[in-house]
Amino acid sequence: MVGTLYGVGVGPGAPDLITLRAFRLITAAPVIAYPAPDTGESFARSIVGDMLHDGKIEVPIVIPMRTERYPAAEIYDRASTEITTHLDVGRDCVVLCEGDPFFYGSYMYLHDRLADRYACEIVPGIASPMASAAALGLPLVSRNDVLTIVPAPSDDDALRAQITAADVTVIMKVGRHAKRVVELIAAMGLTDCAHYAERVTIEGAQFTCPLAKLGDRTVPYFSMIIVQRKTQRGDV
Repeated sequence: MVGTLYGVGVGPGAPDLITLRAFRLITAAPVIAYPAPDTGESFARSIVGDMLHDGKIEVPIVIPMRTERYPAAEIYDRASTEITTHLDVGRDCVVLCEGDPFFYGSYMYLHDRLADRYACEIVPGIASPMASAAALGLPLVSRNDVLTIVPAPSDDDALRAQITAADVTVIMKVGRHAKRVVELIAAMGLTDCAHYAERVTIEGAQFTCPLAKLGDRTVPYFSMIIVQRKTQRGDV
């Protein structure tokens, strides 16, 4: 008997936004793995901390925070090797992932390494664009609207092209790119069509506003801007 690997989305931050299936697997699995920064607390683990009892085996996957598109391969090689030692003796392993495992999720790098050798199950989670739209009270798309999701580290030409081509654009991972992105949106004449959101489901930390009112606020990594050039709600 070998264990099963579970890629489990834990949502955008609020523990009560975890699915019932995710809760069941997290509380039952003997091994819990999760991404962790090289300094500070793991955000994914903090979401489910109250669900972890003392008997759990924890496998932190320490990922230095860098700007490269793909995380260092050796980190996931090492993590997959450690997880394999548990799967091979019949222990199920849950890998926690903020948001959804296959939506900019770190779990996918483990999946690529292990899915051809072990049974795997993906448990989707609430992704941050949906959570941000809900916090803003801002329907994302309707009818035939086209939605584009683009990372803020993209260069100006790519951002401008994506915003121009879409009816609604979600710009994720704003963080240190905020000033540049805000200025680009202003240059396109779209500031009044844009909204800002950060840490939207984290009690005491969430903040939303029209982009025009953002000012010189310090912008964290877990933030996004939604630009709505066009909506087609009309009559239903």
